[in-house]
Amino acid sequence: MKIPVIRKILEKNEERATELREKFDKNNILVLNLISSPGAGKTTLLVRTLSALKNQFNLGVIEGDIQTTADAQRIAQTGVQTVQINTDGACHLDSNMIYAAIQKMNLDGLDILFIENVGNLVCPAEFKVGEDFKIALLSIPEGDDKPEKYPLLFSEAKVLVINKIDLLPYLDFDIEKVKKVVRTLNPDIDIFMVSAKTGQGFDEWLNWLTNKVNSKKQKK
Repeated sequence: MKIPVIRKILEKNEERATELREKFDKNNILVLNLISSPGAGKTTLLVRTLSALKNQFNLGVIEGDIQTTADAQRIAQTGVQTVQINTDGACHLDSNMIYAAIQKMNLDGLDILFIENVGNLVCPAEFKVGEDFKIALLSIPEGDDKPEKYPLLFSEAKVLVINKIDLLPYLDFDIEKVKKVVRTLNPDIDIFMVSAKTGQGFDEWLNWLTNKVNSKKQKK
């Protein structure tokens, strides 16, 4: 009996997401939805990314958390406009939340909008929020079995960022296994290996972002 209710929720979310997508496209904004487990390093990745690109592009962040504003405060310290969403228990952001958040933002001239989703590998993968791409973040300490256990996210994502590679010498993590599983699920996915802490591997990630922004502008 719950199936029609769930379908209705997803359909309503899809309608709002389409509206957002049209608005973002009209304004030539590249929108990226970052999804990972808690503690995988989304905020640290964002802080280093924002610091590297803020003099080149106009950037914005929507920060999603169940409670607290701690991560949003870290993001705001980069000088990038930041809006906090507290879901009060919900395990994901939805398109209505994003719609409400952008009412508090200046979208004029914005090049990239990063959406840092709630830490969860399941629910956020099901809900579109008007993004161009989902970005899956997997950290070395989580283990190399996550793509097999949570295939939807890795099937939906345009990019997989494997974070905390500075810990590879100390942990049992098979990168080639992860790549094989993920590319079986999603042959076209781009994979970057980085350390958000040390900056290792960041050049390729930043180049990808730069190319995507420029491609978006060329479509205007």
